[in-house]
Amino acid sequence: MSGSDPKASDAKVLSTEPLNHEEARWTKLVKTTYKDPLGKTRVWESAERCTRPKNSLIDGVGIVAILEKPSGPELLLQKQFRPPINKVVIEVPAGLVDEGETAEQSAVRELREETGYVGTVEEISPVMFNGSFYLLSHAGPPQIGEGEMKRLMRLAMLLDPGFCNTNLNMVHVKVHMSLPANQNLKPELEENEFIEVFTVPLTSLYAECKKLEKEGYAIDARVGTLAEGIEVAKRWRL
Repeated sequence: MSGSDPKASDAKVLSTEPLNHEEARWTKLVKTTYKDPLGKTRVWESAERCTRPKNSLIDGVGIVAILEKPSGPELLLQKQFRPPINKVVIEVPAGLVDEGETAEQSAVRELREETGYVGTVEEISPVMFNGSFYLLSHAGPPQIGEGEMKRLMRLAMLLDPGFCNTNLNMVHVKVHMSLPANQNLKPELEENEFIEVFTVPLTSLYAECKKLEKEGYAIDARVGTLAEGIEVAKRWRL
């Protein structure tokens, strides 16, 4: 282990093997039989989370936490090792909702626990299904209308429901740096959490993501989508 404090990069995968259904605590594999538009019966294999609270519509929250600084707004990010891909991932703060929690309550709690920051909720997204990021790139003026582009960008968030039913709300939280609680940060990490927190100016998020990827980090789709959205807004002066 490097240094006196554990780092996300100190973690590594030791082995991988099939998971028996009886051992699974967090996820399960499901076989679904359905009828397609032509009336043909088909079978689909997918995964489901086992942790969604009984009366909740969502599994968890992702948090877009903006720090107000004299130099301009900065996005709160974190580095966390993710065993399925054996890499340290650049992510926004996030977590699962607890029984009886709203998305707003969960976001405020998770932000405080993972980063130590205290913030206020400003906005909450529609329910989104975790998915891969599809990169929209144009060398010149788009050949499709602005409305169609926005529709395609929204669909880019919905590629992974073919594999898993995991969903979330993205919750926008403003962090006021003048609050005393945000001067002396006290994260409340669980014993199996090793999270490194840092910030990036919103205006340079896209360039920073490309830089971090070259350094060997994986970019979470939520961070990549936000960065790409900022670049699209800049390019087309939206």
